[in-house]
Amino acid sequence: MTPLELRALLAHPANGRARVLVEAVGVDAFAGVIVAAREEMLPARGDRELAALTEPPPSAPWQQDALVRRVRDRGFRGLALPGADALGAGSRGLAARLGLTLLAVDDPMALARAAWELVQGRDALTLGYVRRVAQSIEYSAAHLADLLRHLSASVGHGVALIDAEGVLLQAGGELPEAVRAAIDFGLWQDAVSVAEGAAASVRVDSPSRAGLRLAVFGSGLSPAQLSALAVAAEVAMPAVAARILIDEVADVSDAAVASGLLREFLEARDARDPDVEQRMSERGWRTGGYHLAFRIAGRRRLETLELLRFVRRNLAALPVDSQAVTSGRGVTGWLSFAEPPTSARLDEHVAAVRALHDQARRSFDVATGVGSLDSGASGLLRSIDGAVDGVRIATGRAATGWFVRVDALGVEQVLLSWAGSDTFVPAAESLLAPLVSQGPELLETLTAYLDHESGVSATATALGLHRNTVAMRIARAQELLGIDLTDTDARLALHLACRALR
Repeated sequence: MTPLELRALLAHPANGRARVLVEAVGVDAFAGVIVAAREEMLPARGDRELAALTEPPPSAPWQQDALVRRVRDRGFRGLALPGADALGAGSRGLAARLGLTLLAVDDPMALARAAWELVQGRDALTLGYVRRVAQSIEYSAAHLADLLRHLSASVGHGVALIDAEGVLLQAGGELPEAVRAAIDFGLWQDAVSVAEGAAASVRVDSPSRAGLRLAVFGSGLSPAQLSALAVAAEVAMPAVAARILIDEVADVSDAAVASGLLREFLEARDARDPDVEQRMSERGWRTGGYHLAFRIAGRRRLETLELLRFVRRNLAALPVDSQAVTSGRGVTGWLSFAEPPTSARLDEHVAAVRALHDQARRSFDVATGVGSLDSGASGLLRSIDGAVDGVRIATGRAATGWFVRVDALGVEQVLLSWAGSDTFVPAAESLLAPLVSQGPELLETLTAYLDHESGVSATATALGLHRNTVAMRIARAQELLGIDLTDTDARLALHLACRALR
């Protein structure tokens, strides 16, 4: 006969709500379970079984001690009974010394049925799990996460949707990484057990998303339970696959609506549209307060809906109001604050966006730009504009990990302005004003110097000047502008600005 493992009994979802009061050393399994109303109705000689009594223990401490001693003297290694929480410290200590495991149980008969399933009724165990899964499938879930929660509550174990990278959704607990890593994704059905826990899983046959598995997990699961749960997972899988498809259709529709709304907001610019702002409010998009926008865009073709799911999943973990919307070849998002965050707090939020970018880079070839903190609806617009400009620069910035924060840029602000001709000339004029105020020769010399690839001799020849004169003018220009001309990006920004004014 298969031994009745204590951990497996505790892991059974219908064990009468059994819980351990005293776990005796060396007692991790029983030969079986024997049910009786009172101790005197038990067999005269047990053989390492678990005694399950249906009546509560006596109230007097000496009677409790006597009960514990008599059950152990009969050869039983465990005692389960309702109301066992009332057993005093003396009785519990006695049980530990005698090697008798004590369990409190609300329903002893349910405990006995669970024990029978684990020891002799593997088919009944499987049917029980399958029946609970069938009941869950009849439930009208609002979305995939809701379905997983209901499955977990019905089956009595954790349920997770996973892929080779990690856990996508889970309910009823957290799937240990060591358990997920032990699962063979090449098998249709798999059962694993490691020190951190155990899981039975099945491949999700989804036409839209490959590499998914549905896993049912827990701790202390016996081989019989894992085998039964593997069948239950297989029964639940079609409902999960169908729910994924339903949610994806809804996601596509919602993403299109959100993307269109964001486009209307951006195209309106400073012309406030009450209807657009009302619809933004209905979606939970706050326009008041302060905003920090970011844009994550593909450096080459990518699946924007997958990127959106990834971004939203990671934003949900941040303790701040956040939004994310597909737009073009990427995702535009923003963090909103009722009050302006401190400089240190703002840096923490930017660091969180950087961490999101770094995680996204593992699965998507993307660049990320972060705009400046700004307030109100117009501020949200400006912050998004800054994020869009930032991602354009980040696309060519391998040195910064394809990540750019606009506030961290100095002279490169001119490069950002180049993206819009209506703002470029004013930005260039502002940058070069210190030179213009000194007369035309400094600007003329600097422009020729940049046109001739920073060559002093070539510039002197082109302007008909002595090379020392050119060198002094360039040094003076660099001093007035406060720019390091050895910096490639700074030199490019100046070159564009000089050409625009010329």
